[in-house]
Formats: sequence, structure tokens, C-alpha cells
Amino acid sequence: MWLALVLGAGALVAFLAWRFPDALYSEQDRVRLVYLVLLLVLVSSSILVGRRLRLRGVAKAAGLWAFIIMVLALGYAYRLELGAIGERVLGEFLPHRGSVLGENEVRFPVGADGHFRIEALVDGTPIRFLVDTGASGIVLSPADARRIGFDPDELRFTGFAETANGIVRTAAVRLGSIEIGPIRVDDLPASVNQAAMRGSLLGMSFLERLRSFEIRDGALILRR
Repeated sequence: MWLALVLGAGALVAFLAWRFPDALYSEQDRVRLVYLVLLLVLVSSSILVGRRLRLRGVAKAAGLWAFIIMVLALGYAYRLELGAIGERVLGEFLPHRGSVLGENEVRFPVGADGHFRIEALVDGTPIRFLVDTGASGIVLSPADARRIGFDPDELRFTGFAETANGIVRTAAVRLGSIEIGPIRVDDLPASVNQAAMRGSLLGMSFLERLRSFEIRDGALILRR
């Protein structure tokens, strides 16, 4: 009987959705339908189980189902806020991941070594950068350049750059885009370092294309 009731209710819902398609147009209407279906399952299953269990057991089962439904409903209602909290917590444990603040800002906490590191998508490939405001441009390590699609063996290293380790040779390349959360900057010049590097550098040629950037309360904030 319980199975017949569930199947009948499902058939009724399907018929009404076909007969009145606009009834489930909004997301709020669809959420209300899910809530009513869960309530129907709760009540009908409680009736079925009530024939075999004592009243106290039925009350406990009904209370548990009600708690589960309430948690699911609250989780869905506050999914955006919970997602933002999750991103903020994850950003503290993985500073290079950062956390999105609104639609136009990304926040990166400072690392244990006092530097800011950012994981960005360069032409669709994840690359981890060390933010260097003292660097005029974007410098790719040979390993990261190869990951993006540049073959260091085929590049022309005709440029020179002065680093802490002395003068190094560089090759000019062009990046299609760099994406950091909601921030996207297209058509950027960059250089590939001929010598091996511990990581790539994100310099002023990218930061100057943003609306603004600032270091505040131990965090780097980028704004589109």
C-alpha cells in the first residue's frame, strides 16, 4: 500500500507538471515541491512503520526525519553563504587558492614565508605564481612554459634580465589570458626564463591591468 501511494503521488505530480508547466517555473516552486514530497514520504513511512513499532519508536523516527529535512532545507537556503565560508576557510589553509569576495574581488592571505602566491589559469592551465611587485612583467619558469604549451627548446632567448642570481637570458611570448577567480585579463606579454626557476613570477604588467590591488590585514586583495 505504501509503495502504491508513492507511485500514485509520483504519477500525480508528473501529470500536474505536464498539465500546468508554469507551476514549477521558479526555483522557489521547485524547492516547495521537493519539501512536500519529502514530507509525504515521512508521513507515509511513519504510518507504515507504526504498525510494527511502538509509538515511542515512531516518534523518534519522525523526529529524525524532520531534523534531516530541516538541515537540508537550511543548507539549500543558505548555500551561497555556506559556499563563501567554505572558500574563505579553504583559502586560509591553501593561501594560493584564495577566496572570492563578491563578484569582483579575490583575497589571498600571506604565506608562512611572508610572500603571496596565486594559482591562476593561464590559457586554461593552472599555474602557481609568486607575486612580485618589483618585477616589471610576467616571468615563466621553463617547466611552467612547457605546461602552457611553449617548448623552451624552440624559443629564441634573445632578451636579458637581471636577477638576484645574475644576468639570465629570456624569450618573449604572448599569453592569451590569465584568470584568477572572477578576474580575467587577456593578451598579456610575458617572458620565459632560460634557467630553471622554483616558480613563475607575476609582476606589474598584470597587476596594472586590474582596477586596483592592495595589501591589507595580511592579505593581498585584487579587484577587477
